[in-house]
Amino acid sequence: MIELYKAIWVVTGSRQIFLVFLSLAIAGLAAVPLDYQKNIINGLTDASLSPSALLSFCAAMGGFILLSLALKWLLGYRSSILGEDVVRTIRNRVGLLTCEAGKDREGIGGGTFATMVSAEAEDVGMFTGSAISEPLLQAGTLVVIIGYIASTQPVLGIIALAMILPQAVLVLTIQRQVNLLIASRVRILRKATDNLVGAHPDISKLSAEFDEIYESRSRIFLWKQSAKFFLSALNGAGMIAVLLIGGWQVLAGNTDVGTVVAATAGLLRIQGPTNFLIAFYRQVSATSVKFDLLRAAAVQQSAKIE
Repeated sequence: MIELYKAIWVVTGSRQIFLVFLSLAIAGLAAVPLDYQKNIINGLTDASLSPSALLSFCAAMGGFILLSLALKWLLGYRSSILGEDVVRTIRNRVGLLTCEAGKDREGIGGGTFATMVSAEAEDVGMFTGSAISEPLLQAGTLVVIIGYIASTQPVLGIIALAMILPQAVLVLTIQRQVNLLIASRVRILRKATDNLVGAHPDISKLSAEFDEIYESRSRIFLWKQSAKFFLSALNGAGMIAVLLIGGWQVLAGNTDVGTVVAATAGLLRIQGPTNFLIAFYRQVSATSVKFDLLRAAAVQQSAKIE
């Protein structure tokens, strides 16, 4: 994974800086709508909010939401364009290796080159566009929202933080198994493609390789769905805990309804970034495996050409 990020920074470092700036700006705005929501609900609850103040709060809240959405649009567009540019660079490099190799492709068949140019280049290249900005955005959003919840009601902030840590441990454990299966599937797919584009394809061998790919994907699905089940259960438990403890605090007069509503809304908000970071970790792990395989094949072919 470290080697993957080194390569990303070498190729796209200067263009990543603007994406990082956008990510930090979006993350900084994450808790602003929650604060307006809390103030509106508390003002309505104790009847201290005038119609003009309500209109002002809602207009300001809407303005910040639109600003955040506009920045997200720009971030998504620029990161996608960057990713597509890297896909083009990888394909040009693989294409150059293929042309230089000519018929001298010992150990690497034409099917492997075809797979590298199509699926593997696409996966690695498109990942590059969001490799730094997206995790920074989502992690920043988590920090801002949990910090806001903790500043208004520390106990609820602790609950929000306690939801995330077990999920991180679970994902790290499961992804190690998934990575092994991904690497195996890519190697089998390369061999099957080599066989398919060869002069005399072996149908029985090809069918057996497709069966291996099916079994590998089936095990990946099993691991992923199991993780999804436990992660959803943890999210549900966290929401119940916030409602229980927050409601108890309201009944005891230690906090207000607006704070509990903002905390539950914040909890829903952090589920999005948390789910994204989990999915991102899975993606970066899988992409790192494919990057290592791409690099190994390129180094192998370059050595033979020299």
